[in-house]
Amino acid sequence: MREATQRRKQRIWSVINRRQGDLTLIMDNIHDPHNVSAVLRSCDAFGVARILLYYTYEDFPVLGRKSSASAIKWVETREHSEAEHMLRPLRQEGYQVLATGFGEDSHPLPERDLTRPTAIIFSNEHSGISEELRPWVDREVYIPMQGMIQSLNVSVATAITLYEAWRQRSAKGMYQTPPLDRETREAMFRDWCER
Repeated sequence: MREATQRRKQRIWSVINRRQGDLTLIMDNIHDPHNVSAVLRSCDAFGVARILLYYTYEDFPVLGRKSSASAIKWVETREHSEAEHMLRPLRQEGYQVLATGFGEDSHPLPERDLTRPTAIIFSNEHSGISEELRPWVDREVYIPMQGMIQSLNVSVATAITLYEAWRQRSAKGMYQTPPLDRETREAMFRDWCER
């Protein structure tokens, strides 16, 4: 494999220095792998370092480089089939866990503080959130909409959600100061230079 050029190395450092290590998405049994691939593209675009794939009755999606526009190279994916194993470490790290939904206690997305360590669950449109994830959820959120149809495609909803997270975090300067520690960033840099 040929060595990365100096320009590419600078680009890699620039992107790694803006990766948000404490913002993650959870895909809850999302059926269509093309939607998950589109979510990966949005994660890369807004600096999300990883997504968690939670699948208990759907098959884990097969994610190709072509359908994800190569975002799968730059966003870590972790597969889970047990709620506690996935969510307890996040709780121990101080994450708030949000889920998208229209329950009675649901709040508009912009009202939530997304500058905190945050995991956001996006669920299967037909089945809703998996029951075993519900006890871990702090709050439901929704994207305010003005039309007759009150739902969005999951890939569109995640892009809007990540834009709101970017807006809040950018206003606090969280993309200007590298949020990941130096050791983590150096390990990512070495790895990315070989991709």
